[in-house]
Amino acid sequence: MTTAPPLPDSPYQSYVYAYPHKTAYRPLPERPLLGELWAEEPQHALSLYLHVPFCEVRCGFCNLFTRIGSPEGLTTAYLDALERQADAVRSALDGDARFALAAFGGGTPTYLTAAELERLCDIAEQRMGADLRAVPLSVEASPATATADRLEVLAARGTTRLSLGVQSFDDTEARSAVRPQKRAEVEAALARIRAAGIPVLNIDLIYGIDGQTEASWLRSLDAALRWQPEELYLYPLYVRPLTGLARRGEQESAAAWDARRLALYRSGRDHLLANGYQQVSMRMFRRAASPQAGQGEYACQTDGMVGLGCGARSYTSRLHYSFDYAVNATEVRAIIDSFVTTEDFHHAEHGFRMDGGEPRRRHLVQSLLQAEGMPLADYRARFGSSPAEDFAAELAGFAERGWLAADPERLRLTPEGLAHSDAVGPLLFSPRVRALMTGYEAK
Repeated sequence: MTTAPPLPDSPYQSYVYAYPHKTAYRPLPERPLLGELWAEEPQHALSLYLHVPFCEVRCGFCNLFTRIGSPEGLTTAYLDALERQADAVRSALDGDARFALAAFGGGTPTYLTAAELERLCDIAEQRMGADLRAVPLSVEASPATATADRLEVLAARGTTRLSLGVQSFDDTEARSAVRPQKRAEVEAALARIRAAGIPVLNIDLIYGIDGQTEASWLRSLDAALRWQPEELYLYPLYVRPLTGLARRGEQESAAAWDARRLALYRSGRDHLLANGYQQVSMRMFRRAASPQAGQGEYACQTDGMVGLGCGARSYTSRLHYSFDYAVNATEVRAIIDSFVTTEDFHHAEHGFRMDGGEPRRRHLVQSLLQAEGMPLADYRARFGSSPAEDFAAELAGFAERGWLAADPERLRLTPEGLAHSDAVGPLLFSPRVRALMTGYEAK
């Protein structure tokens, strides 16, 4: 039995893509050995994530761990360090460890040159033992860096999904979001991606930009739909501390912005549903005719995650760990500089111990925010209890708001519940995680 925090007025509390967030991580004084952390962990279906912390520009809404540009030799030094880290991490895993998924994120992985992307793939395959041509491989890109030579490398090395950060096809809106790009450049990048033959194209779009209207939002959606992307992600705009938009100041009242974002979400959702897309989560929509239709979104409730790079996180059943986290440009550069000079990668440095009821919360958060919901039998098989027993107060609050569907076999959000996913997720955080996140000093 738990005591839930009060239900918030705003539907936009935070985007919950992992539980807990890195702002709940703290330095690990004991610096546990990776070999000890991975001992006796299931390793037959691991996920591999390689983080590239470089971008050509920083968008006004971005609070990712990334730096703008790189002095001569830094990307080479970073890949050198990534090789050292891969050797240390692979030695901590079982000899027969296998990877079921792989992803390159950032930052912008395609900031690397074609030759450097070849080397990145070599690290995944030759150092870590992942067969990139045999497992799903997702790579993030920007229009400016999705060049033909880079795409050729990615396609040849087995990339199955390319995610392009577009945000808006309207040049005025792109400028308003402090994303310097032209629609012509976006369209040219999309043409190159389609020509490269990568099976799944995802396009990221943002709603809630200053000056954006329902009409301009639907025009951006239609511009994306002309490319028949297999996936579309619709993100509500957030203005986070230490970002360019935060420095610019508020453009409208909080209540008016919430109402506008919610209206844009609903119009975008309905438009995609009417155009043959299935809703996978609040953000993700998949074309019904795509090869992945019906697969759901991977949420890694139980499988282990192996992260390489200074912005990557790793998950074992007992500990989530990473390197230090920052948003401020000076702090990010310092962390990257420290990473590239590190020789010993055999220890976990920052993390969060998954003890007590935290695995239950993570499982629920990662499952409930998917449109298909969570099979109650799976939860009981894993934990020996039901969500109604473990989260009575939280679920009662959701039901009172009309956010829970009547389904005897699944715990599932209603369409209105999905629309409020960014409020639902944080309400499931433990008091311990909330306290750590509140106490985190942004840097």
